[in-house]
Amino acid sequence: MSVLVDDQKLLNFIQSVFETFGLSQNTARICADNLVMADLRGIPSHGVARLKRYTDGMKNGVIFPLHNPKVVQQTASTATVDANDGLGQVAGHFATRLVVEKAKNTGVGIVTVRNSNHYGIAGYYSNMILQQGLLGISMTNSAPLVVPTFGKEMILGTNPISLAAPTLQNRPFFLDMATSVVPRGKLEVYDREEKSLPQGWAVDDKGKVTTDPGQVLHNMLNRIGGGILPLGGEGELYSGYKGYGMALLVDILCGVLSGGAYADLINAPKNTKPAPARVSHFFMALKIETFVEKKIFQTKLDDLINRLKNSAKAEGEDRIFIHGEKEYERRDHYMKEGIPLQNKVYQTLESIAAERSVQMNIKKSAHD
Repeated sequence: MSVLVDDQKLLNFIQSVFETFGLSQNTARICADNLVMADLRGIPSHGVARLKRYTDGMKNGVIFPLHNPKVVQQTASTATVDANDGLGQVAGHFATRLVVEKAKNTGVGIVTVRNSNHYGIAGYYSNMILQQGLLGISMTNSAPLVVPTFGKEMILGTNPISLAAPTLQNRPFFLDMATSVVPRGKLEVYDREEKSLPQGWAVDDKGKVTTDPGQVLHNMLNRIGGGILPLGGEGELYSGYKGYGMALLVDILCGVLSGGAYADLINAPKNTKPAPARVSHFFMALKIETFVEKKIFQTKLDDLINRLKNSAKAEGEDRIFIHGEKEYERRDHYMKEGIPLQNKVYQTLESIAAERSVQMNIKKSAHD
């Protein structure tokens, strides 16, 4: 069961919660916008269901909401930012604005971030770059949840990659994907709905495929063993080693290149006590005109998209989708009809509202 909520009311409520931790209206709005964008695009694993993760982190002293990101070194086209264990959304927004500025000035901008926290959906930042007329790339490493090919211990994160590129006729190309079969949030969704996992999503403490989301999440929390599989699944038959390699690519660009944490050094508890996560990010912006006339790029990308969409369909199928299409259409629908939040998520928001003494009036009404 789910509850339909109004996106603007939800945005205002989440902003108000962040403000109770001392964030300015503008900064709290950035954090709220990031989470609500995920729900609007049909990615509930990274939406407001994650709010408790942030509020708990700020209460427990592992996320420092008032710590500001700082540039520690830079050139005309590159920079390294230290997030100072602050909110990932704040560091991500700061770094993205910086990478846009550098790309507009030099043609290419690359910014890495270290000592950060979970920054929401990777696509939030590539979309920010896209809105400035640039081609945007965003990546982040994350807490170890993924087992390497032939392994049974969580070493790598779900390490998502996003790329957004402008078009003229079609919706922009908008890729946002984890390098694992699924993100952890998807397991949480299945666990809340008391559903079995599809075969090939995760393994148990022996490294064998399991369909029990609760057991996998328990093992992850207690670091007993097992975890999520890389994109491609178990072993080599369906090229799981390629997803494993892509996760490593993200870790190299995010963690190693920034001088930050990577693999199981992320979210590593100190003396069994909670500690800052030390997540790392990578952002790239390309000024298209420095490679080819922008209209030519957009026309060719439209042609590429049209060739794919107009190609022969499999039997029983009537449409080929391009990355981002379903999410754009879902956003349009949810903005009109309301965002469906699972009952458990809605109840968690109610408890946060009570705890932080914030009014919660987010349900979609007939006159909205």
